[in-house]
Amino acid sequence: MSNRVTTRDATVLDFVRHAVDLWDQFWFTPRTVETLAGLRIFTGAMLLYSHVVLASDLSAFLGPDALIDNATSKALQDGSYAPATAVWSSLWFIDSSSGLWLHHGFTIGVTLAFTIGLLTRITGVLAVIAQWMLLHRLFGALFGLDQIVTYSAMYLAITPCGAVWSVDAWWRNRQTSPDENRSRWKRFLFPDDIESTSATIGTRLLQIHLCVIYLFGGLAKSRGQMWWDGTALWYAVSNYEYQSFDLTFLSPYPVLFTGLTHVTLLWEIFYVALVWPKITRWFAVGLAVAVHGGIATFLGMATFGLMMIAANAIFLSPVWIRKWRLQNQDASHPVKVKRPKVR
Repeated sequence: MSNRVTTRDATVLDFVRHAVDLWDQFWFTPRTVETLAGLRIFTGAMLLYSHVVLASDLSAFLGPDALIDNATSKALQDGSYAPATAVWSSLWFIDSSSGLWLHHGFTIGVTLAFTIGLLTRITGVLAVIAQWMLLHRLFGALFGLDQIVTYSAMYLAITPCGAVWSVDAWWRNRQTSPDENRSRWKRFLFPDDIESTSATIGTRLLQIHLCVIYLFGGLAKSRGQMWWDGTALWYAVSNYEYQSFDLTFLSPYPVLFTGLTHVTLLWEIFYVALVWPKITRWFAVGLAVAVHGGIATFLGMATFGLMMIAANAIFLSPVWIRKWRLQNQDASHPVKVKRPKVR
């Protein structure tokens, strides 16, 4: 009896150890940053676009005569009209036009710096904080794009995503030699192009957050009757508010819309299960490209659709991107072999 118990305990212990090893591998196996760097550029560009749109009529969005002024925005969060939250915005205390432009100019500046990879470790955090200030002020005027770019920038800010394709990388390569021993501060500010655990942690957080978005988005859709009777996509493409192209000529084919509606719903709910195994990842990400590409093309939400496609790219392995990058780098900078002199 004792031998049987000992064997069972050993089996359980081995299982626990294996589970812990898999957990450590999932979160802490170092990886390179090519995928994160590409996402940094795209996310920064989308953030910059949003800020430029606000700048086109800044007072209408943030001024004292805006539809939702500072006092109302603050009251919506401090408990005056609803349960109090921890939301706070520096914009609540700025009413002058010059103050607004100074604040927004700073926001555009740090976002541009983050996009091009200038002092990315610092400008990434500042860009996220500036975005939070805008989101907390623009209560009631936010859309899916705002949420996606914010969570992406937030996780990217804790990674060394400026190690490649950035001003930081260019400056690091100009100022250092392979044998130079750099200080810890310089290595943090201008990260080396090497595998790192922080890149893995940021990648996992981005991946898990995306899975949560799809899961709860799909579950919310499943509460609507139109997603079960197959008419949801038909009403979406026939809505003139979002319609980029007149697709009413497809109305004689209800089976097509019914099938696409059900596939979209099931894909969104089960994305979290399909995207992790390599054998089904291509299907989950490929369908994401098709769905969001359709949204960008036919429903007039190009920025949101493109940002969601970019967010799905976080599941692309940086290994093959790095191999492609190094091959092109070697091709553009061939090694010159010095021939020995003949005496």
